[in-house]
Amino acid sequence: MEQTTQNSQPQPTANQPNKKNIGMAVVAYIIFFIPLLTKAKDDPFVKYHVKQGLVLFIFAVIAWFVSSVIPVIGWFIISPLSSLAILVFMIMGIINAANGEEKPLPLIGSYADKLKF
Repeated sequence: MEQTTQNSQPQPTANQPNKKNIGMAVVAYIIFFIPLLTKAKDDPFVKYHVKQGLVLFIFAVIAWFVSSVIPVIGWFIISPLSSLAILVFMIMGIINAANGEEKPLPLIGSYADKLKF
């Protein structure tokens, strides 16, 4: 006689992160270092998105610096375009993380793969 349990919950597999880790991966695009302060830092899925968030932050700092050094062109051209690009990349990263996917961000995602930590 075979027994079946009806209270068994499906466990996340290696390819499916659990909800807590998805939340930390989403947070990585808003404030990249917060997941590094939690236990989620050991999850490869979260690390991937933290690296993407870090590269996005570095891109934002570089864009801010360039727009500050070149005032007129920076204020009216570089700053608005880079702010829009950062917002779009952030939304794309959050959507990928929420869907449990590890897709690199366009243009800057390849740099995240080079980071080691």
